[in-house]
Amino acid sequence: MKLAERIAQLDIESAFDVLVKARTLEAQGRNVIHLEIGEPDFPTPAHIVEAAKRALDEGWTHYGPTQGLPELREAIAAYISRTRGISVSGRQVCVVPGGKPILFFSMLALLERGDEVLYPDPGFPIYRSMIRYLGAVPVPVPLLEGRNFSLDLNVLRDKLSSRTRLLILNSPQNPTGGVIPAEDMREIAAMVSERDLMVLSDEIYSRIYYTAGAPVSIASLPGMLEKTILLDGFSKTYAMTGWRLGYGVMPEWLVEGVNKLMVNSNSCAASFTQRVALAALTGPQTAVEEMVEQFRRRREVFCKALNAIPGFRCVAPGGAFYAFANIEGTGATSQEMADFLLERAGVACLNGGSFGQYGEGYLRFSFANSLENLQEAVRRIEAVREELNESVQS
Repeated sequence: MKLAERIAQLDIESAFDVLVKARTLEAQGRNVIHLEIGEPDFPTPAHIVEAAKRALDEGWTHYGPTQGLPELREAIAAYISRTRGISVSGRQVCVVPGGKPILFFSMLALLERGDEVLYPDPGFPIYRSMIRYLGAVPVPVPLLEGRNFSLDLNVLRDKLSSRTRLLILNSPQNPTGGVIPAEDMREIAAMVSERDLMVLSDEIYSRIYYTAGAPVSIASLPGMLEKTILLDGFSKTYAMTGWRLGYGVMPEWLVEGVNKLMVNSNSCAASFTQRVALAALTGPQTAVEEMVEQFRRRREVFCKALNAIPGFRCVAPGGAFYAFANIEGTGATSQEMADFLLERAGVACLNGGSFGQYGEGYLRFSFANSLENLQEAVRRIEAVREELNESVQS
């Protein structure tokens, strides 16, 4: 026996590969600063952890409805309606174990072989992975540093075709931290509102932003609610990455397909984690606000420090917790630089090229680490800079 050919179409997340390499170095006695993993370094808020204990004590340990507990779906609908300025009901909400199932299930339910999917590049690697796996055609749309890593709207317009069935948006964005400006979002909506396609709006970083106002969801624009699959979850906002709980808000006609895929794969999301999510949404939000404020401070200090390193250039991100640094001035490729910093400086970061062809020449640093560690990481990079120059020249 051998693996089916379609498995070869699947990519992986390089963050986990780098983590394994970093752990190997640590096992050898090396000290490594972890700036590769995209998860908050804060604990899950105490009232959420207490809600988990209470849910277990109350017996929320059995199967629940495939679509999600009704009370959670209604709470999510109320939250999305309030934060996005739209009107949705619990009937439009699907609760799933993490954010990725919404990506996968939506594409499975909508795409036929040969359909085209437009997605941001550099972007979350799983977008392209799922598109290829389903036999659809990935069509990258570049994110431009000169536009603070927002989409090149002219390229987007040119790449839309009669075969386009899905447009993926991610704002705030991984890996760049870019936020699509409101005027750009309105222009995107105007481009696609009359086309026979859907928009998958990945808003998992919706609460982590540093701009004057909250990022605009395309679902809030005229004519777009019925054309949008809104993905969000609890991992980033509430430091709950290991709890594995996300959700999608979508037109009711699509809910049926997603529910069928849930039945055939996961049956349902864990009941006790859904009770926890209810506590997260309806409980105090102070911990979220404090976390974002800490990220804001780290962003300012870390990006300023990176910009002071010869050969580095870093646009301050509008959201998320990533610094996407341009390293073209060093003369090294992204992979060479990422490997060098891990091996010689003990700084784990990600090769920008692993996020797509337009990510080459960049490194992704997660500033979801202490300010002290971020400052130490910069000191280490500066300390090995001359060695790097010699390595590149040779």
